Amino acid sequence: MEIITINDKRFQPYISAKQLQQRIQELAQELNAKYKGEAPIFLPILNGAFMFTADLVRELDFYPEIQFVKVSSYGNNMESSRQVQSSFGLNQVKVKDRHLLIIEDIIDSGFTCGFLKKYLEKQEPASLRIISLLYKPAAFEGDYQPDFVGFEIPNDFVIGYGMDYAQQGRSLRKIYQLVED
Repeated sequence: MEIITINDKRFQPYISAKQLQQRIQELAQELNAKYKGEAPIFLPILNGAFMFTADLVRELDFYPEIQFVKVSSYGNNMESSRQVQSSFGLNQVKVKDRHLLIIEDIIDSGFTCGFLKKYLEKQEPASLRIISLLYKPAAFEGDYQPDFVGFEIPNDFVIGYGMDYAQQGRSLRKIYQLVED
């Protein structure tokens, strides 16, 4: 079995590049049906959601407006601090009466998405939904569950395909899971 080392941790393959692309195509079909004839605003959360967003929008039959935002509750840690530490890009988006879709790489505690959703709801969008490539129901403590989910996974630490460990591993084409020693 392939094992990689990122910083001081070992990881094993978890979700293949082929599985990721197949599921992204399925999610795109769901979004094509939901937003047919619309031009929603996609709000991918940096840094992790950039790869997922790029692959997803290439599969769509409509043309969303895309505004990257940066909010974080992780920093360089392996678990959420449960406090949103920074935000960027939110004041550049006019969302009143527009359909919004927050795009996340992974939702575990739910605090980052919860912060963003509460902030955006005050601006009276036509609709506001969340899509996440990965979702950890066992770790979820938030108020807003995702509306669209790529994969439900256990509460294990994962990297790759945009997700990192201390800013390393984002460029991996598949998702890897932490190997417990």
